[in-house]
Amino acid sequence: MIWKRSAVLRFYSVCGLLLQGSQGQFPLTQNVTVVEGGTAILTCRVDQNDNTSLQWSNPAQQTLYFDDKKALRDNRIELVRASWHELSISVSDVSLSDEGQYTCSLFTMPVKTSKAYLTVLDVKYLKEEDANRKTFTVSSTLDFRVDRSDDGVAVICRVDHESLNATPQVAMQVLEIHYTPSVKIIPSTPFPQEGQPLILTCESKGKPLPEPVLWTKDGGELPDPDRMVVSGRELNILFLNKTDNGTYRCEATNTIGQSSAEYVLIVHDVPNTLPPTTLIPSLTTATVTTTVAIATSTTTSATTSSRRDPNALAGQTGPDHALIGGIVAVVVFVTLCSIFLLGRYLARHKGTYLTNEAKGAEDAPDADTAIINAEGSQVNAEEKKEYFI
Repeated sequence: MIWKRSAVLRFYSVCGLLLQGSQGQFPLTQNVTVVEGGTAILTCRVDQNDNTSLQWSNPAQQTLYFDDKKALRDNRIELVRASWHELSISVSDVSLSDEGQYTCSLFTMPVKTSKAYLTVLDVKYLKEEDANRKTFTVSSTLDFRVDRSDDGVAVICRVDHESLNATPQVAMQVLEIHYTPSVKIIPSTPFPQEGQPLILTCESKGKPLPEPVLWTKDGGELPDPDRMVVSGRELNILFLNKTDNGTYRCEATNTIGQSSAEYVLIVHDVPNTLPPTTLIPSLTTATVTTTVAIATSTTTSATTSSRRDPNALAGQTGPDHALIGGIVAVVVFVTLCSIFLLGRYLARHKGTYLTNEAKGAEDAPDADTAIINAEGSQVNAEEKKEYFI
């Protein structure tokens, strides 16, 4: 009677290792299944090796062999073959405690490793015979440890006997493994913002199927049931605000056990963005008036105005150069007029002084008498004032 397990059970992707090994120096291993009390052979191969050492280690990370040198004192472990391209060892009288993941290391830079899983089957035989000693009943029991990855795996029992005409009888049993739930929380957005909704999904897997999940916040009940609505495995939070910050926990339970996951919520501020500014075209008028009065001169005024083109684009926001130029021109014009009028006024005043002096000198015998006569005749100076226009 032979027991077999489907290749799906504890299969560690040998094809993936072969693909990686074909790209250069890489150790290649294969999973091994053996009956308790039998002998397991672990083989590690390297297709391309530039004299780099190989090593086998057990599930406890103890070195078994380094090249052809034995490192662990265990009489059950022996060297089968050692070369630059292969390191094979054997483990005899295998027990259930030997089951686990063995590692082959290739000491390149960096070190490359490959894993091989050793599965140990516990098989017990029981033979019974009838009173005539002609009929025998043989029973075989297989014991092994399982985990959630064994769920759905097929276990096959095959019976060989000379009366079966080389056609063995086969019985198959698909394993149904119950296990505690595994829980994960998935948020609807990675960057929750204030005022926005948020959905937290509690993803739970287990066998039997986990019961409805339980949501809590900071170790207690949800504080705002009106905004925090639980629907199946989802927690919907409407209109986030800063008071929603905290640790949310999802708990899933089935008949095997309970598991939970946590999510820390941090509500972020909404980015402060200013709305676009719309400019409405308008007419702009500027008026500058300047008045200058000197003696008997008349008032001079200058007025300038600048008008913006009503067809100007709404988006123009720069200074009105026409308006500024007009103002500057008016200021320059007024300044020049002021200087001109002031010059004429001074020139006229000087002419009046010379006329009075000349008037006193007409009848005076000398200069001093002319000056005295000029001062005395200031009363009648208006008659001979000269005006220059």
